[in-house]
Amino acid sequence: MEAKGKTRRALVTGISGQDGAYLAKHLLEKGYEVFGGRRRSATQNLWRLDELGIADRVQIVDLELLEYSNILDAIRSIAPDEVYNLASQSDVAVSFKQPIFTSEVSGLGALRILDVIRAIDPSIRFYQASTSEMFGIAAETPQSETTSFHPQSPYGTAKVFGHLASGNYREAYGIYAACGILFNHESPLRGVDFVTRKITSGLAMIRAGLVKTIALGNLNAARDWGHAADYVNGIWLMLQQDQPEDFVLATGQARTVRDFAKLAAQCADYDLEWSGKGIGEQAIDKQTGAVIFRVDEQYYRPAEISLLVGDASKAREKLKWHCQFSFEDMVLEMVRADIDLLKRRGRIF
Repeated sequence: MEAKGKTRRALVTGISGQDGAYLAKHLLEKGYEVFGGRRRSATQNLWRLDELGIADRVQIVDLELLEYSNILDAIRSIAPDEVYNLASQSDVAVSFKQPIFTSEVSGLGALRILDVIRAIDPSIRFYQASTSEMFGIAAETPQSETTSFHPQSPYGTAKVFGHLASGNYREAYGIYAACGILFNHESPLRGVDFVTRKITSGLAMIRAGLVKTIALGNLNAARDWGHAADYVNGIWLMLQQDQPEDFVLATGQARTVRDFAKLAAQCADYDLEWSGKGIGEQAIDKQTGAVIFRVDEQYYRPAEISLLVGDASKAREKLKWHCQFSFEDMVLEMVRADIDLLKRRGRIF
């Protein structure tokens, strides 16, 4: 791929999120000039960029995926070589409460960017952040690029639209549009509304005496969890190929929410005893008798997916992509980071 100038330019939507921050850092290390798109009305700050030490190296621009003219102006003024669309309303539970907004951002938002690229400069390379949630009740296990979609949430449904729209613009207009079907990927930069970070931050707060118990939903839900830092490298590699294709990024190993909670507790130096089943299940600290985890029915989803596990053999073969972080390393890093965060805020352990 030839750059338009000495330095390649990349526009990353969703720059304030976990993936946006890690991808921005990766692109800067590759010598890019990085522009980060953020909603004008967003209440989120850019703490993730600060945590990675890159806040002063990313140029922030207003970018509203609900507004075509704003996208048009932003892409026209930046003239990027690559656009990475990571912006989304990605909380599955919230998508049931806000299905229209979720669809506008996560589905039609991708279409608006694609149509701007078609109108302004079809040579711009486009990445669409697809998701394993599109598989839903999967027809096969593990899931690959050829597995059919059966989403179980408004979020998953919206992502299917964005995924198929990308393929359509690739075929109809010759746009370099590549979709990454990423399975769950976590890190210390994950939002606390996601179950993995809810667990690790909750354990840190229990240690600090700020909370007593962590309430969880379905402990038997199994997911394929990797580290976000590994996955953004795969995202970048997708736009460096001669031809655009879609790729699954996954570890190929499924673990339950219970598995994650058990390992995180061990990393936080808790020795737990689990008892009960279903909504009566709980985990008790053997030393103090305190309930560390309990199941709360309110955290069950209206339509639950029991198992998602990916087959990333295509990415390993064509992109030469592989994971550097093990599941154990990732969980330990998250627990330690949350404990350290509270220490930095003046909480004494």
